[in-house]
Amino acid sequence: MPPRDNGHEHGEPVIRDNRKIDPETGLPRVSSEGGAEARSEQAPAPDQAGTTTDGELEAQLAERTADLQRLQAEYTNYRRRVERDRVAVREQAVAGALMELLPVLDDIGRARDHGELTGGFAKVAESLEAAVTKLGLSAFGQKGEPFDPMVHEALMHSYSPDVTEPTAVEVLQSGYRMGERVLRPARVAVAEPEDAPPASGDIAD
Repeated sequence: MPPRDNGHEHGEPVIRDNRKIDPETGLPRVSSEGGAEARSEQAPAPDQAGTTTDGELEAQLAERTADLQRLQAEYTNYRRRVERDRVAVREQAVAGALMELLPVLDDIGRARDHGELTGGFAKVAESLEAAVTKLGLSAFGQKGEPFDPMVHEALMHSYSPDVTEPTAVEVLQSGYRMGERVLRPARVAVAEPEDAPPASGDIAD
């Protein structure tokens, strides 16, 4: 029987390079048959690919919208706090400066009462009073007004038949406020009706 022809000429052996790494490039070798199979194994099947349903998209959109609304609300509250703190700091600074000027205003008032507010001093006094008024300062405390412990400080006390309730019968020192904030109470002499009920513990005749 003649020898089977295996495609070898002159009986020389054929050497096949089955190395998986190409010695020249250093890259893995993929055969034409195995490459298609490998690619088919690596590629996910259409039914296994990641898909997002309409319901999931709507849920994600609602979540992102809620996050944005929460951030916007936090930012709005932050701006309000900053503005409120800024106004409070400014008012505190102005009130502190005005408090330092109250003794000067007292001296101006006494000079005016004694007719000594004349000439250039009068103009300076008027300019100062206009400036503090622009900053919100106003004087209060009038003779004959009802006594209010929230805005009055009683330095003297007496009884009088001319009043029907505790009344400021003399203003010893004007009070000052900035807006609704009392910087200094008005110091007054207070008179009560003579028929006022006796204090607790007194024995009536």
